[in-house]
Amino acid sequence: MDESPCYKRVVLKLSGEALKGEGSFGISSSTITEISSQIKKIHDLGVEIALVIGGGNFFRGARTHNLDIDRASADYIGMLATVMNGIALRDALEKQGLTARLVSALEIKAVAEPFIRRRVLRHLEKGNIVIFSAGTGNPFFTTDTAAALRAIEIKADLLLKATMVDGVYASDPNKGNDKDLVKFKQISYSEVLAKELKVLDGTAVTLCKENSLPIKIFNIKKEGNIYRSIIDEHIGTTIN
Repeated sequence: MDESPCYKRVVLKLSGEALKGEGSFGISSSTITEISSQIKKIHDLGVEIALVIGGGNFFRGARTHNLDIDRASADYIGMLATVMNGIALRDALEKQGLTARLVSALEIKAVAEPFIRRRVLRHLEKGNIVIFSAGTGNPFFTTDTAAALRAIEIKADLLLKATMVDGVYASDPNKGNDKDLVKFKQISYSEVLAKELKVLDGTAVTLCKENSLPIKIFNIKKEGNIYRSIIDEHIGTTIN
């Protein structure tokens, strides 16, 4: 395999669940170390990398319908969870010898920089890793949408989404028999929206469609896949 990058600047969307490894809650030290080491390998290829992190390993605002709490309040709690993950990820990246900047859509001066587009672009041009946290800073918007928005704002070549499945399927891969599963190697934005495939938030797909930003969906559970997603066009499913 030719280990040269296919892209110059990418945004990698990581779910909070990806950080908990085999645990049921919180952050796995071995998992976050493995993720950060793969990011270093990508960085060493000369790729500019920004990350968008979720908070589902601590709190998910969209799943609080059974709690006596307002949805907007729950979403803000979820945003704070992403900041906690961002702090941990920044520390793990710095242990790899990288310079990482944590950017928050909510103003938390003690731990993170505010989102200022031109400053973020300068960080990337200098070879720094940028971690976007707190989603868009607004309730009712997912971190998928935040990832699409930030990728468009910084003129990324690709939006990568690390998931628990190895691509986009015609039906839920967690249901039914393996023989009935049909995996797409490539699929259009319109098909994803028309078929209501739940691999990515619909608002995020629409944003990417309107701005011609390709999306790659791949399985983070397979060791080394974050790195391979950059150098191997056959990994996962591409939406364009």
